[in-house]
Amino acid sequence: MTNLVTNVAAAVQEHGENTAISYEGAETSYEEFWGQIGAFATALEERGVGEDDRVALYLPNVPPFLIAFHGTLRAGGAVVPMNPQYKSREIGHLLGDSEARVVVALADLVPFVREVEDETSVEHVVSVGGDAEGATPFEEFLEPGDPDVVDRADDDVAVQPYTSGTTGQPKGVQLTHENLASNAKAASQLIPDGIRPDDKGLGVLPLFHIYGMTVTMNAALFNGAAYYPMPEWDAQDAVSLIEDEELTIMHGVPAMYNDVINQPNAEEFDLSSLRLCGVGGSGIPVEVLRRFEELYEPKIYEGYGLTETSPITHFNSPIEGRRVGSIGKTVPGVESKVVTDDFEAVDPVSEGPVDEDDADLDEITGEIVVSGPNVMKGYYGLPEANEEAFTEDGGKRWFHTGDLGYHDEDGFFYVVDREKHMIVTGGYNVYPREVEELLFEHEAVADAAVAGIPDERRGETVKAFIVPTPDADVTEEEIKEYCLTNLAEYKHPREVEFVDELPRTTTGKVQKFKLREQEAEAE
Repeated sequence: MTNLVTNVAAAVQEHGENTAISYEGAETSYEEFWGQIGAFATALEERGVGEDDRVALYLPNVPPFLIAFHGTLRAGGAVVPMNPQYKSREIGHLLGDSEARVVVALADLVPFVREVEDETSVEHVVSVGGDAEGATPFEEFLEPGDPDVVDRADDDVAVQPYTSGTTGQPKGVQLTHENLASNAKAASQLIPDGIRPDDKGLGVLPLFHIYGMTVTMNAALFNGAAYYPMPEWDAQDAVSLIEDEELTIMHGVPAMYNDVINQPNAEEFDLSSLRLCGVGGSGIPVEVLRRFEELYEPKIYEGYGLTETSPITHFNSPIEGRRVGSIGKTVPGVESKVVTDDFEAVDPVSEGPVDEDDADLDEITGEIVVSGPNVMKGYYGLPEANEEAFTEDGGKRWFHTGDLGYHDEDGFFYVVDREKHMIVTGGYNVYPREVEELLFEHEAVADAAVAGIPDERRGETVKAFIVPTPDADVTEEEIKEYCLTNLAEYKHPREVEFVDELPRTTTGKVQKFKLREQEAEAE
């Protein structure tokens, strides 16, 4: 019986005087942090909240998130992380579906909780960062105490995040203590010497998202390292923090690295203290990676994962070697393969990445499926969705990622695109990422996304949405001609639109459904 929080307890025993959290100049040691965790767990227990009860965290990256997260686990409960950008309509579904009994929210967000409180199982609302009507301030909620860690089974649910809900209502993902412990361990072993007690990690990836939760927060705290939370992304602030505190680990999404290299003073940044720059959430354009590495000493190592896999399944580890354009090899303890619609294995190519102009992608690609101790228990209360998500084969339970890709004989995997993002135009398949990679190589392009839009003759056609670089002097026709020169005719964008910014989630993914919606509204 292993509770995830025992990993923090072990770090306290070994590194009690080390800094666990550094936030806005204030440092909290591991011993102090463990005391705060105990105070939150005691507060829950005194209110009758314990085993299997859900506690929702409606917070940005601030220290109370870490305290409440691990305090909930210590009391035997399960955490429901919620995006602090959500409004009452969105959190109403999450709170109602999860049956959360406690909500810890930023004071400014408490009114959204109060709007839906009567329709949920919420009994206690705790405010962070100020007073709010109907809520108990965080400091007053805490109760002095040093309770025992409640025993939990490996397959008991520890965290229940919700998928983004691009189709239908968001689904509750049941991640167990074993899921999260195994993945934090895997994430800790991806760099030489592993994550060390003297490491300092940038905590800018949102903690409500599994990437920030496992790969930045838990991987640091389970190894006695220091975690530096940032409530919101700002490229200049992040770089200043890295420089001033000599941070050693940065994980981010592609948009963050793109923001850094597009700062007007980008050439002045000193990022030499970083010994790992990891990227995930979506594929990083090769050109962004190349520009970053031309400017700075650290290399960027790409990884891959999903909420349902805790998240990391593949990584271009410095230990294993890196192959640019690849999501890397499967991490220790995880298995993956590429399969057809009939779940037949697709043979690997000899070596990737392939030249996508010469290769027949339809012949070498399939859906990437994964199996391992990191794969979720299942979607909460959705047996039909679980039946679609998994396939039993060879005595193993395989999760369908929904991503199309291929692999090579050296064990490297490559994501071509999301299955639902693939554009079928005139009977040909176009993978948006291929076109996006080319667009990023154009000197006038700061950001880009490609989506399929309706076309009477072709069914769909390719459209590019481009954020130009400052002072760029480029026309739609120039972009079209540039793509036509470098791509097969059917792949080039027949429409180009210049925009000020692309709609993104808080984790940096382009919301292509919004681009399509905007297109439909314009017609």
